[in-house]
Amino acid sequence: MSNHNPNKHEHSDGHTHGAVDPSIITTERGIWAVKWSFIGLFPTALLQLIIVLLTGSVALFADTIHNFGDAATAIPLWIAFLLARRAASKRFTYGYGRVEDLAGVAIVLIILLSAILAGYESINRFFNPQPIELIWAVMLASIVGFTGNEIVALFRIKIGKEIGSAALIADGYHARVDGLTSLAVLIGAIGVWLGYPLADPIVGLIITFTILKIVWDSGKSVFTRLLDGVDPEVIDEINHTISHINGVQDVGEIRVRWLGHRLHAEVNIAVDPVLSVEEGHEIAKEVRHELLHHLKYLSNATIHIDPLNASGEKYHSIANHEHEDFPPHSHK
Repeated sequence: MSNHNPNKHEHSDGHTHGAVDPSIITTERGIWAVKWSFIGLFPTALLQLIIVLLTGSVALFADTIHNFGDAATAIPLWIAFLLARRAASKRFTYGYGRVEDLAGVAIVLIILLSAILAGYESINRFFNPQPIELIWAVMLASIVGFTGNEIVALFRIKIGKEIGSAALIADGYHARVDGLTSLAVLIGAIGVWLGYPLADPIVGLIITFTILKIVWDSGKSVFTRLLDGVDPEVIDEINHTISHINGVQDVGEIRVRWLGHRLHAEVNIAVDPVLSVEEGHEIAKEVRHELLHHLKYLSNATIHIDPLNASGEKYHSIANHEHEDFPPHSHK
Protein backbone atom coordinates (compact mmCIF):
# COMPACT_ATOMS: atom_id res chain seq x y z
CA MET A 1 0.00 0.00 0.00
CA SER A 2 1.28 3.50 -0.81
CA ASN A 3 0.25 6.75 0.82
CA HIS A 4 3.38 8.69 -0.05
CA ASN A 5 4.25 11.93 1.71
CA PRO A 6 3.07 14.69 -0.65
CA ASN A 7 5.81 17.02 0.54
CA LYS A 8 8.45 14.63 -0.84
CA HIS A 9 6.78 13.42 -4.02
CA GLU A 10 9.11 14.53 -6.81
CA HIS A 11 9.65 13.06 -10.27
CA SER A 12 12.29 13.17 -12.95
CA ASP A 13 10.16 15.47 -15.12
CA GLY A 14 11.12 18.29 -12.75
CA HIS A 15 7.85 19.11 -10.98
CA THR A 16 6.73 18.35 -7.47
CA HIS A 17 3.26 17.52 -6.18
CA GLY A 18 2.30 18.84 -2.79
CA ALA A 19 5.33 21.00 -1.98
CA VAL A 20 2.65 23.38 -0.75
CA ASP A 21 -0.59 21.70 0.28
CA PRO A 22 -3.11 22.79 -2.41
CA SER A 23 -5.88 22.91 0.18
CA ILE A 24 -3.99 25.74 1.93
CA ILE A 25 -3.87 27.74 -1.30
CA THR A 26 -7.57 27.25 -1.98
CA THR A 27 -8.65 28.03 1.58
CA GLU A 28 -6.59 31.22 1.48
CA ARG A 29 -8.44 32.16 -1.71
CA GLY A 30 -11.73 31.23 -0.09
CA ILE A 31 -11.04 33.48 2.90
CA TRP A 32 -10.08 36.28 0.51
CA ALA A 33 -13.37 35.84 -1.41
CA VAL A 34 -15.46 35.80 1.78
CA LYS A 35 -13.73 38.89 3.18
CA TRP A 36 -14.24 41.03 0.09
CA SER A 37 -17.82 39.90 -0.49
CA PHE A 38 -18.63 40.88 3.11
CA ILE A 39 -16.97 44.27 2.56
CA GLY A 40 -19.10 44.70 -0.58
CA LEU A 41 -22.44 43.68 0.94
CA PHE A 42 -22.39 45.32 4.35
CA PRO A 43 -22.35 48.96 3.04
CA THR A 44 -25.14 48.04 0.59
CA ALA A 45 -27.35 46.77 3.41
CA LEU A 46 -26.46 49.77 5.58
CA LEU A 47 -27.51 52.22 2.84
CA GLN A 48 -30.79 50.36 2.39
CA LEU A 49 -31.45 50.49 6.13
CA ILE A 50 -31.09 54.27 6.10
CA ILE A 51 -33.62 54.55 3.26
CA VAL A 52 -35.98 52.16 5.10
CA LEU A 53 -35.95 54.55 8.07
CA LEU A 54 -36.73 57.46 5.75
CA THR A 55 -39.49 55.81 3.69
CA GLY A 56 -41.10 53.22 5.95
CA SER A 57 -41.14 50.68 3.11
CA VAL A 58 -41.89 47.22 4.49
CA ALA A 59 -40.79 45.54 1.25
CA LEU A 60 -37.45 47.34 1.33
CA PHE A 61 -37.13 46.45 5.03
CA ALA A 62 -37.47 42.75 4.16
CA ASP A 63 -34.91 43.14 1.38
CA THR A 64 -32.54 44.85 3.80
CA ILE A 65 -32.86 41.95 6.23
CA HIS A 66 -32.00 39.61 3.34
CA ASN A 67 -28.88 41.59 2.56
CA PHE A 68 -27.74 41.70 6.19
CA GLY A 69 -28.39 37.95 6.32
CA ASP A 70 -26.37 37.45 3.15
CA ALA A 71 -23.46 39.36 4.65
CA ALA A 72 -23.83 37.24 7.80
CA THR A 73 -23.35 34.01 5.81
CA ALA A 74 -19.72 35.07 5.49
CA ILE A 75 -19.25 34.17 9.16
CA PRO A 76 -19.72 30.37 8.94
CA LEU A 77 -17.74 30.29 5.69
CA TRP A 78 -14.90 32.28 7.22
CA ILE A 79 -14.77 29.94 10.23
CA ALA A 80 -14.84 26.90 7.92
CA PHE A 81 -11.97 28.13 5.75
CA LEU A 82 -9.91 29.06 8.79
CA LEU A 83 -10.40 25.63 10.35
CA ALA A 84 -9.61 23.91 7.04
CA ARG A 85 -6.10 25.38 7.24
CA ARG A 86 -5.36 23.52 10.46
CA ALA A 87 -3.19 20.44 10.20
CA ALA A 88 -4.62 16.98 10.74
CA SER A 89 -4.32 15.56 14.24
CA LYS A 90 -4.66 12.19 15.97
CA ARG A 91 -8.31 12.98 16.66
CA PHE A 92 -9.08 14.53 13.24
CA THR A 93 -6.83 12.46 11.01
CA TYR A 94 -8.35 13.83 7.77
CA GLY A 95 -8.19 17.43 8.92
CA TYR A 96 -11.11 19.84 9.26
CA GLY A 97 -12.35 20.13 5.67
CA ARG A 98 -15.76 18.69 6.62
CA VAL A 99 -16.49 21.92 8.55
CA GLU A 100 -16.97 23.59 5.18
CA ASP A 101 -19.83 21.21 4.43
CA LEU A 102 -21.43 22.12 7.76
CA ALA A 103 -21.05 25.79 6.80
CA GLY A 104 -22.89 24.95 3.58
CA VAL A 105 -25.77 23.53 5.62
CA ALA A 106 -25.87 26.73 7.70
CA ILE A 107 -25.99 28.82 4.52
CA VAL A 108 -28.84 26.75 3.06
CA LEU A 109 -30.79 27.26 6.31
CA ILE A 110 -30.15 31.01 6.13
CA ILE A 111 -31.46 31.05 2.55
CA LEU A 112 -34.52 29.11 3.71
CA LEU A 113 -35.08 31.64 6.50
CA SER A 114 -34.90 34.42 3.90
CA ALA A 115 -37.55 32.64 1.84
CA ILE A 116 -39.84 32.31 4.87
CA LEU A 117 -39.36 35.96 5.75
CA ALA A 118 -39.95 37.09 2.15
CA GLY A 119 -43.10 34.99 1.94
CA TYR A 120 -44.42 36.26 5.26
CA GLU A 121 -43.81 39.92 4.37
CA SER A 122 -45.37 39.49 0.92
CA ILE A 123 -48.52 37.82 2.26
CA ASN A 124 -48.79 40.42 5.03
CA ARG A 125 -48.54 43.28 2.53
CA PHE A 126 -51.09 41.56 0.29
CA PHE A 127 -53.73 41.66 2.99
CA ASN A 128 -52.50 44.84 4.70
CA PRO A 129 -51.20 47.22 2.01
CA GLN A 130 -49.30 50.23 3.35
CA PRO A 131 -48.42 53.51 1.66
CA ILE A 132 -44.82 54.08 0.63
CA GLU A 133 -43.17 57.46 1.10
CA LEU A 134 -40.44 58.72 -1.24
CA ILE A 135 -40.97 56.03 -3.87
CA TRP A 136 -37.98 57.32 -5.88
CA ALA A 137 -35.70 56.60 -2.89
CA VAL A 138 -37.07 53.05 -2.63
CA MET A 139 -36.39 52.57 -6.35
CA LEU A 140 -32.83 53.86 -5.92
CA ALA A 141 -32.21 51.59 -2.94
CA SER A 142 -33.50 48.56 -4.85
CA ILE A 143 -31.15 49.28 -7.75
CA VAL A 144 -28.21 49.66 -5.36
CA GLY A 145 -29.21 46.42 -3.62
CA PHE A 146 -29.45 44.50 -6.89
CA THR A 147 -26.12 45.82 -8.19
CA GLY A 148 -24.24 45.09 -4.96
CA ASN A 149 -25.66 41.58 -4.65
CA GLU A 150 -25.06 40.65 -8.28
CA ILE A 151 -21.41 41.76 -8.12
CA VAL A 152 -20.88 39.72 -4.96
CA ALA A 153 -22.78 36.74 -6.47
CA LEU A 154 -20.59 36.68 -9.59
CA PHE A 155 -17.49 36.99 -7.41
CA ARG A 156 -18.44 34.19 -4.99
CA ILE A 157 -19.60 31.78 -7.69
CA LYS A 158 -16.44 32.36 -9.75
CA ILE A 159 -14.08 31.75 -6.81
CA GLY A 160 -16.25 28.88 -5.53
CA LYS A 161 -15.97 27.09 -8.88
CA GLU A 162 -12.23 27.75 -9.03
CA ILE A 163 -11.58 26.09 -5.67
CA GLY A 164 -14.48 23.59 -5.87
CA SER A 165 -16.33 24.93 -2.82
CA ALA A 166 -20.03 23.98 -2.81
CA ALA A 167 -20.59 26.19 0.23
CA LEU A 168 -19.12 29.29 -1.44
CA ILE A 169 -21.09 28.61 -4.64
CA ALA A 170 -24.30 28.22 -2.60
CA ASP A 171 -23.52 31.50 -0.89
CA GLY A 172 -23.05 33.12 -4.29
CA TYR A 173 -26.48 31.97 -5.44
CA HIS A 174 -27.88 33.28 -2.15
CA ALA A 175 -26.49 36.72 -3.02
CA ARG A 176 -28.02 36.46 -6.50
CA VAL A 177 -31.44 35.64 -5.02
CA ASP A 178 -31.20 38.66 -2.74
CA GLY A 179 -30.37 40.76 -5.81
CA LEU A 180 -33.54 39.50 -7.49
CA THR A 181 -35.44 40.33 -4.32
CA SER A 182 -34.11 43.89 -4.63
CA LEU A 183 -35.40 44.02 -8.21
CA ALA A 184 -38.77 42.82 -6.95
CA VAL A 185 -38.85 45.83 -4.65
CA LEU A 186 -38.20 48.05 -7.69
CA ILE A 187 -40.96 46.43 -9.76
CA GLY A 188 -43.35 46.60 -6.83
CA ALA A 189 -42.55 50.28 -6.24
CA ILE A 190 -43.18 51.06 -9.91
CA GLY A 191 -46.50 49.22 -9.69
CA VAL A 192 -47.50 51.20 -6.60
CA TRP A 193 -46.46 54.43 -8.36
CA LEU A 194 -48.69 53.49 -11.32
CA GLY A 195 -51.64 52.90 -8.98
CA TYR A 196 -51.45 49.12 -8.41
CA PRO A 197 -50.74 48.68 -4.69
CA LEU A 198 -50.89 44.86 -4.89
CA ALA A 199 -48.01 44.72 -7.38
CA ASP A 200 -45.43 44.74 -4.60
CA PRO A 201 -46.71 41.70 -2.62
CA ILE A 202 -47.43 39.70 -5.80
CA VAL A 203 -43.87 40.14 -7.05
CA GLY A 204 -42.64 39.35 -3.55
CA LEU A 205 -44.42 35.97 -3.65
CA ILE A 206 -42.86 35.18 -7.04
CA ILE A 207 -39.42 35.91 -5.60
CA THR A 208 -40.22 33.72 -2.59
CA PHE A 209 -40.73 30.71 -4.87
CA THR A 210 -37.48 31.60 -6.67
CA ILE A 211 -35.64 31.55 -3.34
CA LEU A 212 -37.16 28.16 -2.48
CA LYS A 213 -35.88 26.79 -5.81
CA ILE A 214 -32.37 27.96 -4.88
CA VAL A 215 -32.77 26.32 -1.45
CA TRP A 216 -33.62 23.03 -3.15
CA ASP A 217 -30.73 23.15 -5.64
CA SER A 218 -28.12 24.31 -3.13
CA GLY A 219 -29.38 21.84 -0.53
CA LYS A 220 -28.99 18.91 -2.95
CA SER A 221 -25.40 19.91 -3.68
CA VAL A 222 -24.40 20.40 -0.05
CA PHE A 223 -26.10 17.29 1.33
CA THR A 224 -24.77 15.12 -1.52
CA ARG A 225 -21.27 16.03 -0.38
CA LEU A 226 -22.14 15.38 3.24
CA LEU A 227 -23.15 11.85 2.19
CA ASP A 228 -19.87 11.43 0.24
CA GLY A 229 -21.64 11.60 -3.11
CA VAL A 230 -19.53 12.44 -6.18
CA ASP A 231 -20.15 12.86 -9.90
CA PRO A 232 -19.93 9.37 -11.50
CA GLU A 233 -17.75 10.90 -14.23
CA VAL A 234 -15.01 11.36 -11.62
CA ILE A 235 -14.82 7.58 -11.16
CA ASP A 236 -14.67 7.09 -14.93
CA GLU A 237 -11.85 9.65 -15.27
CA ILE A 238 -9.83 8.00 -12.50
CA ASN A 239 -10.31 4.56 -14.04
CA HIS A 240 -9.33 5.86 -17.50
CA THR A 241 -6.17 7.51 -16.17
CA ILE A 242 -5.01 4.44 -14.24
CA SER A 243 -5.76 1.93 -17.00
CA HIS A 244 -3.15 3.56 -19.28
CA ILE A 245 -0.28 3.30 -16.78
CA ASN A 246 2.40 0.75 -17.54
CA GLY A 247 2.42 -2.14 -15.06
CA VAL A 248 -1.23 -1.83 -14.00
CA GLN A 249 -3.00 -5.02 -15.08
CA ASP A 250 -6.37 -4.46 -13.39
CA VAL A 251 -8.26 -1.70 -11.62
CA GLY A 252 -10.37 -2.91 -8.71
CA GLU A 253 -12.37 -0.69 -6.40
CA ILE A 254 -12.33 3.12 -6.71
CA ARG A 255 -13.72 5.18 -3.86
CA VAL A 256 -13.80 8.98 -3.79
CA ARG A 257 -15.08 11.32 -1.10
CA TRP A 258 -15.27 15.07 -0.50
CA LEU A 259 -13.64 16.76 2.46
CA GLY A 260 -14.74 20.36 2.12
CA HIS A 261 -13.70 21.42 -1.39
CA ARG A 262 -11.03 18.74 -1.83
CA LEU A 263 -11.44 15.21 -3.18
CA HIS A 264 -9.69 12.14 -1.73
CA ALA A 265 -9.41 8.87 -3.69
CA GLU A 266 -8.77 5.31 -2.54
CA VAL A 267 -7.92 2.87 -5.33
CA ASN A 268 -7.16 -0.87 -5.56
CA ILE A 269 -4.96 -1.88 -8.51
CA ALA A 270 -3.50 -5.25 -9.48
CA VAL A 271 0.02 -5.95 -10.80
CA ASP A 272 2.00 -8.98 -11.92
CA PRO A 273 2.34 -11.24 -8.84
CA VAL A 274 6.01 -11.97 -9.61
CA LEU A 275 7.02 -8.34 -9.01
CA SER A 276 8.95 -7.46 -5.87
CA VAL A 277 7.46 -5.26 -3.15
CA GLU A 278 9.72 -2.44 -4.30
CA GLU A 279 8.62 -2.77 -7.94
CA GLY A 280 4.95 -2.79 -6.90
CA HIS A 281 5.56 0.27 -4.75
CA GLU A 282 7.08 2.14 -7.72
CA ILE A 283 3.96 1.39 -9.80
CA ALA A 284 1.77 2.69 -6.95
CA LYS A 285 3.83 5.89 -6.83
CA GLU A 286 3.42 6.36 -10.57
CA VAL A 287 -0.35 5.79 -10.35
CA ARG A 288 -0.62 8.42 -7.61
CA HIS A 289 1.56 10.81 -9.59
CA GLU A 290 -0.55 10.48 -12.75
CA LEU A 291 -3.81 10.94 -10.83
CA LEU A 292 -2.65 14.10 -9.07
CA HIS A 293 -1.04 15.42 -12.26
CA HIS A 294 -3.98 14.93 -14.61
CA LEU A 295 -6.94 15.28 -12.24
CA LYS A 296 -6.42 18.65 -10.57
CA TYR A 297 -9.49 18.28 -8.34
CA LEU A 298 -7.82 15.46 -6.38
CA SER A 299 -5.91 16.47 -3.26
CA ASN A 300 -4.69 12.99 -2.35
CA ALA A 301 -4.84 9.37 -3.48
CA THR A 302 -4.15 6.20 -1.50
CA ILE A 303 -3.14 3.28 -3.72
CA HIS A 304 -3.48 -0.36 -2.63
CA ILE A 305 -1.55 -3.01 -4.57
CA ASP A 306 -2.91 -6.52 -5.18
CA PRO A 307 -1.38 -9.41 -7.11
CA LEU A 308 -3.31 -10.05 -10.32
CA ASN A 309 -4.43 -13.48 -9.11
CA ALA A 310 -6.09 -11.86 -6.05
CA SER A 311 -7.42 -8.60 -7.47
CA GLY A 312 -10.15 -6.79 -5.58
CA GLU A 313 -11.47 -6.45 -2.06
CA LYS A 314 -13.24 -9.82 -2.20
CA TYR A 315 -9.81 -11.34 -1.65
CA HIS A 316 -9.25 -9.17 1.43
CA SER A 317 -12.12 -10.74 3.38
CA ILE A 318 -11.35 -13.14 6.21
CA ALA A 319 -13.45 -16.30 6.38
CA ASN A 320 -15.45 -17.35 9.41
CA HIS A 321 -13.11 -18.13 12.31
CA GLU A 322 -12.78 -18.23 16.10
CA HIS A 323 -10.17 -16.81 18.45
CA GLU A 324 -9.88 -16.06 22.17
CA ASP A 325 -13.37 -15.78 23.73
CA PHE A 326 -15.09 -14.20 20.71
CA PRO A 327 -17.97 -16.05 19.01
CA PRO A 328 -17.41 -17.26 15.42
CA HIS A 329 -17.14 -14.27 13.08
CA SER A 330 -15.74 -13.09 9.74
CA HIS A 331 -14.27 -9.84 8.36
CA LYS A 332 -15.55 -8.59 5.01
